[in-house]
Amino acid sequence: MNLKFRLTLLNFLEFAVWGAYLTSMGTYLAGVGLGSHIGWFYSVQGIVSIFMPALMGILADRWMEGQRVLSLCHALAGLFMIAASCYGYQAGAEPQFGMLFMLYTLSVAFFMPTIALSYSVAYSALEKAGLDTVKAFPPIRVWGTVGFIVTMWIVDLCGLQKTPGQWMVSGCLSLVLAAYALTMPRMEIKKDGGQQKSLAEALGLNAFKLFLNPRMALFMCFAMLLGFCLQISNGYANPFITSFGSIEAYQATFGVQHANILISLSQMSETLCILLIPFFLSRFGIKKVVLIALLGWVLRFGFFAVGNPGNGVWLFLLSMIVYGVAFDFFNISGSLFINQETDDSIRSSAQGLFMMMTNGLGAFVGTLVAQAVINHYVFTPQSAGAEGTEVIAGWQTCWYIFAAYALVVAVLFAIFFRYKHNPATK
Repeated sequence: MNLKFRLTLLNFLEFAVWGAYLTSMGTYLAGVGLGSHIGWFYSVQGIVSIFMPALMGILADRWMEGQRVLSLCHALAGLFMIAASCYGYQAGAEPQFGMLFMLYTLSVAFFMPTIALSYSVAYSALEKAGLDTVKAFPPIRVWGTVGFIVTMWIVDLCGLQKTPGQWMVSGCLSLVLAAYALTMPRMEIKKDGGQQKSLAEALGLNAFKLFLNPRMALFMCFAMLLGFCLQISNGYANPFITSFGSIEAYQATFGVQHANILISLSQMSETLCILLIPFFLSRFGIKKVVLIALLGWVLRFGFFAVGNPGNGVWLFLLSMIVYGVAFDFFNISGSLFINQETDDSIRSSAQGLFMMMTNGLGAFVGTLVAQAVINHYVFTPQSAGAEGTEVIAGWQTCWYIFAAYALVVAVLFAIFFRYKHNPATK
């Protein structure tokens, strides 16, 4: 079977697992009285990403073939996600936060490392085949976004947005991917070559030496700051759009009825933006590409603040379009940048470290801060009896705050990050 097709299917399944619940989970949680806890379900992805991707990357670098680590992680993630779904159905309208959160956390603890691992497996296979990863990987990765969209639509059209059935879809796909990962090209384990290594080297912790390089250290710090934005719209866009249903004029609109399909336009935008990455990276370099991503987040949040699912739906559509730029121009370009700037002996660990800074520390802190902001303006004790327009006004204030934050980070990145791009070499 063609290598690129095999890697394409790997990426399709990898992100189909995530797409089944990532954008709709907030609506389910709000519907069972856990709206004020939505942030914890998204921030826990950040908590586990602080250490799990790095640990699994170390395992893949030093002791176990990467494709086998990927399979093991998906098998465990799938089983725990299925357990969370079964508990959600059994508990009905009043699930206990503690039990639901524990099962979900155990699942994402093993899922989050698989993103970086799937990238490492793909990079390794492409390099062994003599292919340029910057040119060959984006067209493969784009099918991951297609997989994400497909499961979003399945969950929406099957009426699972407000149920724990979305977790069942995700868990079953994880088990399928656990089996498929074992068919991937083998990744070499780095041998010691008979030399005595320090404990840090034996554990793969030498990836942290990237912080000794001022430019890489600064890039990782901004990766964390940009990571603040990553899960905000994933966690709250769906509850925000469906909340317009409390206003009679918007109850029958497509966005309120099918928020997941509307939001999936964001991922459709991703499929196009991923294909633009090789051109933008080679033409403009990593600094300008990241700046474009940051300005994309400003517009993403800003358009949510001023739009509505009625006559202002075109602003929602613009928000979905710029999401592709905001997400991919940093996540994918950043991953490729790390791959190019690091030695192959620590590459998997470095990808895990990048995940830790973005989806780990950044997403963890950012999501909890966002939850505090939203609880203050939206999920207040008084909101149960508030008029629909008052609730929407609270949401809009939150989106303005998030847009202002992204703008400040963009200005700081433009001032402090130094990188001289040479179009002739990349």
